[in-house]
Amino acid sequence: MWLSFNPRGHAQVNQIKVAFANVFDILNTYLDETDDGDVERMLSVAINQAQSAQMRGVKGVTGNS
Repeated sequence: MWLSFNPRGHAQVNQIKVAFANVFDILNTYLDETDDGDVERMLSVAINQAQSAQMRGVKGVTGNS
């Protein structure tokens, strides 16, 4: 996660990145602690979807499509 990458210095971009970084940290902690394949899959999907949501949120607040 590149929290510092924000070329235009949008405050909202920083807020979104920090919020999602917290989510990623929580999900990755559980991912590192499990040996259950189904749980690993669910967490991996959640991480991928959170990454997509973060990207779309950043694009939304910056007006980039």
